[in-house]
Amino acid sequence: MPSLPALALALPVFALHALLALADEALFHRRREVPRWERIGHPLDTFVVLVPLALTLFLPARAPWTGVFWGLAVLSSLFVTKDEWVHARLCLPAEQWLHAVLFLLHPVVFFAAWTLWKAGETPWLAAQCLLVAGSMIYQAVYWNFWKRNE
Repeated sequence: MPSLPALALALPVFALHALLALADEALFHRRREVPRWERIGHPLDTFVVLVPLALTLFLPARAPWTGVFWGLAVLSSLFVTKDEWVHARLCLPAEQWLHAVLFLLHPVVFFAAWTLWKAGETPWLAAQCLLVAGSMIYQAVYWNFWKRNE
C-alpha cells in the first residue's frame, strides 16, 4: 500500500518545482539569448539533480547511502546556483526571482525524494527520475543542437 504521507508531501513539491522550471523555460529562456555557458550549464544542473534521485532507485535507504544521498543533495543545491553571478547581468528581475524560488525548493525536492525512498515508493521515484532525465535530454538537445541551428 502506498505511503500516503510521503506521497502527500512529494507529489505537490515535485509538481510545483516542475511547473516553475517550465515557466522559467517558457517565459524567460525562450525570450532571450541563451549563451553557450548556459546551454551547457543547465543540463549539468539537471544532471546533478538526477544523480542523487537515481541513487534512491538502486541503493537501500539506510546508512551509508542516506549520507551519500544528502551529501549529493547539498552539492546539487550549491551547484545549481553557480550561474547567478552572470544571471545578475543577463536576466530580468522576474527571472531572478523565479530562480530564487527554485533554489528554495531545491532542498525540499530532495527531502520529498528522501521521504519516498524511506517509504519504499520506488515507482514514484522512478517516474521522477524519468521526468528529470527527460528534462536534461531536452535541455541538451534543444539548446545545443536544435535551437542553435535556427
